[in-house]
Amino acid sequence: MADFLLELFSEEIPARMQRQAAADLARLLAAEIAGAGLKAQAIETFVTPRRVALIARGLPAETEAVSEELKGPRTSAPSQALEGFLRKTGLTQDQLEERDGVYFAVIAKPGRKTADVLAQAVPAVVRAFPWPKSMRWGEASLSTESLRWVRPLKGIVALLGGEVVPFEIAGVASGRTTLGHRFMSSGAIEIADADDYAAKLRAAHVIVSSEERAGIIADTAERLAADAGLQLVADAALAEENAGLTEWPVPLLGRFDPAFLDVPPEVIQLTAAKNQKYFVCRDTAGKLAPAFVCTANIVASDGGASIVAGNQKVLAARLSDARFFWEQDKKKTLESHAKKLSEIVFHEKLGTVADKVERVAKLARWLVEEGIIKGADADLAEQAARLCKADLTTGMVGEFPELQGLMGGYYAGTEGLDPQVANAIRDHYKPVGQGDDVPTAPVTVAVALADKLDTLACFFAIQEKPTGSKDPFALRRAIIGEAILFERNGLRASQRQIMLAALNGACTIPTVAILLEQLANTAVEYARFVADRDAIPLISAMEWSQRKEAELLVAFLVERLKVQQREAGVRHDLIDAVFALGGEDDLVRLLARVKALQAFIGTDDGTNLLAGYKRAANILKAEAKKGELPSAPDAPTYTPEPAEAALIAALGVAAPKAEAAVAAEDFEGAMAALALLRAPIDAFFEDVTVNDADPDKRAFRLALLERVRAAVHRVADFSRIEG
Repeated sequence: MADFLLELFSEEIPARMQRQAAADLARLLAAEIAGAGLKAQAIETFVTPRRVALIARGLPAETEAVSEELKGPRTSAPSQALEGFLRKTGLTQDQLEERDGVYFAVIAKPGRKTADVLAQAVPAVVRAFPWPKSMRWGEASLSTESLRWVRPLKGIVALLGGEVVPFEIAGVASGRTTLGHRFMSSGAIEIADADDYAAKLRAAHVIVSSEERAGIIADTAERLAADAGLQLVADAALAEENAGLTEWPVPLLGRFDPAFLDVPPEVIQLTAAKNQKYFVCRDTAGKLAPAFVCTANIVASDGGASIVAGNQKVLAARLSDARFFWEQDKKKTLESHAKKLSEIVFHEKLGTVADKVERVAKLARWLVEEGIIKGADADLAEQAARLCKADLTTGMVGEFPELQGLMGGYYAGTEGLDPQVANAIRDHYKPVGQGDDVPTAPVTVAVALADKLDTLACFFAIQEKPTGSKDPFALRRAIIGEAILFERNGLRASQRQIMLAALNGACTIPTVAILLEQLANTAVEYARFVADRDAIPLISAMEWSQRKEAELLVAFLVERLKVQQREAGVRHDLIDAVFALGGEDDLVRLLARVKALQAFIGTDDGTNLLAGYKRAANILKAEAKKGELPSAPDAPTYTPEPAEAALIAALGVAAPKAEAAVAAEDFEGAMAALALLRAPIDAFFEDVTVNDADPDKRAFRLALLERVRAAVHRVADFSRIEG
């Protein structure tokens, strides 16, 4: 067995591409050699700004000889079929084997040297490499057939054991030499074999492991901050990015003018991290300190003093710009900034951001006035909604879009607006993901919910719905955000009612109203609906479309809820079982039912009741296929058998108990009531013949099973439950 080392040396690889490049190199090479029958025992990957490399451990010296058998035409087939088979296999007729009147070709493939396989595989991998962005270079770039690589490819190390695997890619021949650090190493470095690679490069001031470099950066930065009496604001992603910018990382502590601390701390942190890739520090009180940690790619002769001084100047310039935006933006009120929202297009079919703000403001007020969000002042909710997007027109958010909402909150605070309004503006985008903070302040909840509902309603109305992996307007995130707000805040309302209210707002946009009417007038369902107008009160085409879109939005919510709850350990089929009852679109109540149902199904009583229910449902389904179920009186006209009488009695107790518990939203109590049916159902199926020869007995017992099914369905549709 031998180890294969491959290094592809180039100009600087962007940090954001490095992790995936290492994974792609391992994946593509493994797939390429697998086609020749080779498989490494393990593959290690390495990446630095100037190289991506791997070591494939435990490769055999050559591939095994194999024999491939291909089935051909029958011996009685036309000659054309045989000729085609011979062309395909490259054999002659006398080389074929005949078995049971069928030709077979047995093709022996001798083993190949692993070095030959690799010499063919690596160029194929390089030419097929999926860089997000790549380039051509040199004279060869005049041809579209020339090699594309992320940056110009300069060298290739390819060693199997201690021997070079010879091949050439775009004029670059493989060998055993590479280069060390750009500044702290000179001359070529000769690599003996795979085990020699990391040590030789370390001696040349290159740490080939990106994980090790990131660890050095994080640990050293934390130590430097601690030595200065400060606490580093840890950022694993920033450490990884700096590791992608350096081959020999040297963190250094710098300072900036404390006067810049007048700017919001998030602005300073974003300026330092995004523009300069610096870590920031806090003091012992937890406040931002006028200090940062940068990462050099060299051990400087002066201990890094010149590097720190240069970085301090650059950061000072960046912070001066940020302070300028901060001061300039504060000269105008948020209301003044909001006037420019009419110049920003939200979507070509949905008008401007100013139009959206108007809809959100009305919806936020409605949510409060309808009592859906309790404890909020309707005027404050409307005011916050009208100002929530105003910071989009500020200089600061123009420079740092990530700060939208947050800067609006700061500007509202400096302007002296009600703290509830400022907080609502700051947090109205939340939650933006599963792990994000969830607003609980009533005014904030009103604005956050209205904003998400309006987005969902508008894009559904213009038929811009998520499809497959495409969700350009982040509607999946919006619907989960809406669900989380309802769940965490215990908001009680019909989701259909909520969606209809949002769609009503969307229909104030002329293009939306016209589109919804057109959709209704071309829909077969609406034509049928209009045809039945004598039985059903007629509503307008737009109202019909609104109801349809509301149903689609609720269905979308349920589908995303399944995904979200599955990640929380809740079974998706239980959500179906509750939602299938119809009319259950109160999110808080639905989830309470689901959790109670999951706990019940996990017990012996639940498992056995489910089995009994399914047996009853299957009997009823089979009988229904034969025609209508026979009618039966409420009480038996004969003397019931003991197990039958026991089930009648248990049902008389359990059904009203379960119904009352559901009405009181005591879903655990409803499950406990259903548990009373477990033993009687088991005994009934054990001792009683449902399809009795006596038609009266058969009719009553089928009716009894129907009553069991109906009692269970008051809690959940058990037919949707798997198992």
